[in-house]
Amino acid sequence: MQAEDDIIGGNGRLLDELTTIVSAAAAAIVAECARSLDARIKADHTPVTAADEVAEALILEALGRLLPGVCVVSEEAAGRACPDRLPDSFILVDPLDGTRELIAGRNEFTINIAIVRGGRPRLGIVAAPAQGLLWRGVEGRGAERLRLSPGAPASAAQARSAIRTRRAPDTGLIAAVSRSHLDRRTEALLARLPIAARHTSGSAVKFCQVAEGSADVYPRLSATCEWDVAAGHAVLVAAGGLVTTPERAPLNYGRVAEHFRIPAFVAWGDPSAAERLGA
Repeated sequence: MQAEDDIIGGNGRLLDELTTIVSAAAAAIVAECARSLDARIKADHTPVTAADEVAEALILEALGRLLPGVCVVSEEAAGRACPDRLPDSFILVDPLDGTRELIAGRNEFTINIAIVRGGRPRLGIVAAPAQGLLWRGVEGRGAERLRLSPGAPASAAQARSAIRTRRAPDTGLIAAVSRSHLDRRTEALLARLPIAARHTSGSAVKFCQVAEGSADVYPRLSATCEWDVAAGHAVLVAAGGLVTTPERAPLNYGRVAEHFRIPAFVAWGDPSAAERLGA
């Protein structure tokens, strides 16, 4: 994947082209929201709408033109036919993360795209179409937040600012927590930490809150999928953070045998915080 090698090496062209693709998908979702979403429940008991499907089709077609022959794993397509094996480098796509929030009329849904190499997400883009915001980052090159209207090219981005995680205080942590998936194990972990406040929301926005320093930790100890996590993981690491298993082991991607399921993770803005605070 030569283009991916270029972006990891410092060429920002691919990052902008992927940002423009995500922006086009954001516009498609906004347009679908003005019509009937045609919401229904999939075999895995999660919701899907016409907006999910329109955004995925647009992203997959655009990626096919931008990176012909690249391996792409996308939520709805993987649900129909899971690949047997993966190359070392591939792309993970969630065309609409937070479908429950979209159906409920909240603005917390996102579009997530990540480039994975060697089992780690190296580039990530998370867009929140209803908020007009986009976060993106590349491992070793930093992360930034943009204000970008749905459908606008990357070159039209405004209010562009570099983002960085903050050092976690010894007391008074701010936790980003899931609106729909807060379980007993996650509550037990939070109870062991000096949490002063919680930011409750859906989708990968929670990774971005940690990446820009408005939250310190985002734990999820219930199962999720790689396409839900990879882009936010990449943005957070690019901003100085860390994502691991609850046992502090590296979080690896490309788990074909597990149908791309991630059992649990903890995302920290301050990489030293887990050990320092005894989590």
